[in-house]
Amino acid sequence: MNDLYDRHRAVLPDWLALYYEEPLEITHGEGRYVWDAEGRRYLDFFGGILTTMTAHALPEVTKAVSEQAGRIIHSSTLYLNRPMVELAERIAQLSGIPDARVFFTTSGTEANDTALLLATTYRRSNTILAMRNSYHGRSFSSIGITGNRGWSPTSLSPLQTLYVHGGVRSRGPFAHLDDDAFVAACVEDLKDLLGHTRAPAALIAEPIQGVGGFTSPPDGLYAAFRDVLREQGILWIADEVQTGWGRTGEHFWGWQAHGRSGPPDMLTFAKGIGNGMSIGGVVARAEIMNCLDANSISTFGGTQITMAAGLANLNYLVEHDLQGNARRVGGMLIERLRAAAAGLPGVREVRGRGLMIGVELARPGTDEADPSAAAAVLEAAREGGLLIGKGGGHNTSALRIAPPLSLTVAEAEEGAAILEGALRAAY
Repeated sequence: MNDLYDRHRAVLPDWLALYYEEPLEITHGEGRYVWDAEGRRYLDFFGGILTTMTAHALPEVTKAVSEQAGRIIHSSTLYLNRPMVELAERIAQLSGIPDARVFFTTSGTEANDTALLLATTYRRSNTILAMRNSYHGRSFSSIGITGNRGWSPTSLSPLQTLYVHGGVRSRGPFAHLDDDAFVAACVEDLKDLLGHTRAPAALIAEPIQGVGGFTSPPDGLYAAFRDVLREQGILWIADEVQTGWGRTGEHFWGWQAHGRSGPPDMLTFAKGIGNGMSIGGVVARAEIMNCLDANSISTFGGTQITMAAGLANLNYLVEHDLQGNARRVGGMLIERLRAAAAGLPGVREVRGRGLMIGVELARPGTDEADPSAAAAVLEAAREGGLLIGKGGGHNTSALRIAPPLSLTVAEAEEGAAILEGALRAAY
């Protein structure tokens, strides 16, 4: 392993982050478990950053990929592509967006980049509203709208970005308010902001902030924002790269918790739909999607082998009601973790919904982030046989828990017990 780590460091960028003091090589997986190069098994509560959505080595997906590879792997968007059309039809119908069009990309970053291109072209404005503590990818434009310093290496941007309150419920100037007053204060802040600038192209927002530590506003905030935005024709882009496909349990899309004023104008997706294959995309109303006045293609977006995986994965997800499983098992898991954390002074908050759960840590007796404790818990959980993630806009002090949606009750209890032990070792 040290040899592979040395080779990694010699040929790959210094800024390419690795988990753990002794980085881990994962060689194979099955169900909710993965194995490392030494043959040790781990319960996977992070799924390749929320990407292995259904299960590792899911037979229905591997069979679809193998069969498609035996026919043709790729032809580009210059030719008709049956699997791409079939998956686009399914996603357009599921999106809730009327007269929807779908464009496939290879990642969530590229999906958000495309949404920004569409919004700024449609609106003839390069001003974007984004949420504080947000993350939208690693391209030049998506970094420019990322409200998280730890993931924003440059201030240069093709966009003028204005950051809005509301993505984090338990921190900031409105944290002391109740939910209704919190929403009202954020709406008034948005109105005030819009009074000082030319009309922006769009608001882009994650219904639950992913890299930001699985934080979210009260339900209905973005519906209230939409009422204000609509008065000026400003678009709403829902970044569903991490929240989509039923992960939150209560809804198929994260935006549906804020759906009182209708669906977003655009939504972006990626990660889980491919169950590990590189799929991203944008869904938008036809008038927005078709606003470009120049040709475009996607060499690898919508390629046959990834579309075959996406179709098989989506079919499995729907037929086995993994959204319902996320609601049931996730609800049990979050309550189990809250009970475990109740007596631990360093656990500031256990939050989330479905199988998208954040555990934020703070120095005992303070409200100050505790990144060293988060790193220690990550290491201890691994030692106990559990893989989790971390994030957060306050010095990366939130643990991120996002298992495959087929997680069983027994596996949820196993993971909770390991994590409880790791937390108790830290505090």
